[in-house]
Amino acid sequence: MRTSLIKIPRSRPSAAKLKEAVSALEKGGVVIFPTDTVYGMAANAFNAAARKKIYALKGRHFTKPLILMVPNIAAASLVAEVPHKAIKIAKKFWPGPLTLIFPTSTHGKMVMGGRKDVGVRIPDDSVAGMLLKLCPFPLATTSANPSGKESAVDAKTAEKYFGGKLDLIIDSGACRHARESTVIDMVHFPYVVIREGCLPSKKLLKYI
Repeated sequence: MRTSLIKIPRSRPSAAKLKEAVSALEKGGVVIFPTDTVYGMAANAFNAAARKKIYALKGRHFTKPLILMVPNIAAASLVAEVPHKAIKIAKKFWPGPLTLIFPTSTHGKMVMGGRKDVGVRIPDDSVAGMLLKLCPFPLATTSANPSGKESAVDAKTAEKYFGGKLDLIIDSGACRHARESTVIDMVHFPYVVIREGCLPSKKLLKYI
């Protein structure tokens, strides 16, 4: 298949250009887009067939969950049961390189195939942020690399991995952090840092 490549600078994110990505996602396609951490691979979270495409492209086992990216905390609350304590940490570190795992809401379970927990993130990236606001659904995401390969921190690497295999790649240059997000499991107390990423866990301790 032909993979479209569109360049959108972070200094001038273009809603007009991003509509091509939104259209591809609405039709069940898979899109690669920039974030503050690494390039992500995304599909409409409400579309089970589209989510399966991500697993097939990445060579990822279906038991490994995808992360939902949303434009704001209110959108996170639609798919997850966000504990009161999490609101404080979310307001402090979102948008940013932090993924929080919550119990899945009733609606979220329908979206995520019955999973009891779901990772949620709001990226601190102007292009990703505009894309999320334009999409009428959350994005089911994972890093844009085949399983076992290094994460793509620029569009050139992402295109090398997946060019000709998916619908569209958004090129906004190199990612700021060039490292995955930190992940905190907030399903049960005490909360646990399960992945140390570009946000140091010591900055989070007083909030969890």
